[in-house]
Amino acid sequence: MSRISVFSAPFLLGFDSFEERVDRLTKSADGYPPYNIERMTDANGTEQFLISIAVAGFGASELDVIAEDDTILVRGKQKDEPGKEFLHRGIAARQFQRSFLLADGMIVKDATLGHGMLVVAVERPQTPKIARRIDIRSV
Repeated sequence: MSRISVFSAPFLLGFDSFEERVDRLTKSADGYPPYNIERMTDANGTEQFLISIAVAGFGASELDVIAEDDTILVRGKQKDEPGKEFLHRGIAARQFQRSFLLADGMIVKDATLGHGMLVVAVERPQTPKIARRIDIRSV
């Protein structure tokens, strides 16, 4: 049975790559690590989003934040310490990968790590809405 897509409507042109990204994100979504997304707006109308990801036990060298093609990819991989013997291991030490899809025009500003939280700041500057008349040519 084939799946009917919201993006297959004839008036939605050029959204096929967007649909592929959404499909990829939904397939890779699991609950680890937990995260929050906070939205703020400043006096200039610029929206800022803070993505806070709980990464307790990970150091900055064990985390990667990559912004590519309107996607933020956060990866974590802890190094094995062969000389340690754990009697109990309750702190998760598994690798993870989490993706966030960004709308057009959004800019990843920076990432900070502190108190076990990785915070990625994303900004959507207010852009003026521009309407222009398209001349109709005769052929």
